Amino acid sequence: MNLRLFSGSVLAYSYNHLIGHLPSHIIRITYLKAYLAEIGKGTSVQMGCRFLNGRKVHLGNRNVINFGCLFDGRHYHIRTGADVSIGPEATLLTLGHDPQSPEFGDKGGDIIIGDRVWIAYRAIILPGVTIGEGAVVGAGSVVTKNVESYSIVAGVPAKNIGKRNSQLIYNLHYSAFLL
Repeated sequence: MNLRLFSGSVLAYSYNHLIGHLPSHIIRITYLKAYLAEIGKGTSVQMGCRFLNGRKVHLGNRNVINFGCLFDGRHYHIRTGADVSIGPEATLLTLGHDPQSPEFGDKGGDIIIGDRVWIAYRAIILPGVTIGEGAVVGAGSVVTKNVESYSIVAGVPAKNIGKRNSQLIYNLHYSAFLL
């Protein structure tokens, strides 16, 4: 077995099944600083989040990653801007299968999330999607295509249902000790 693949699997298992469930924000963030490609200042990751190949996950400054999220960085990168809020149990998938492939081949792409994006509860972001600055993804939505800046999208598949105020000035500051 490839030593690098084995090491990555051990790091992922350690976080996903042990460290990610510890009720200490400090321990989880310390581990993630070594495991993820990047974790910005002031970013909070709650318990129960899972990372598949953390070396391709780049979290910006002051992100709030709620409990139970899944970040799939197996082959492609996930990059978030600053002040991004990702709701509980959201899933970001960078890799899937091509349904037209006779060999059941892989199909995927990077996920790019702009500054001040709000992704709500149990939303699913599919491979190759870019979500523009200030956009909102509604709860339970499945995002299959790029989302324009300051758009509000919802549904399965997600469709534009409105516009968000573009004069956003907030900075997220959330860090609970036991979450």
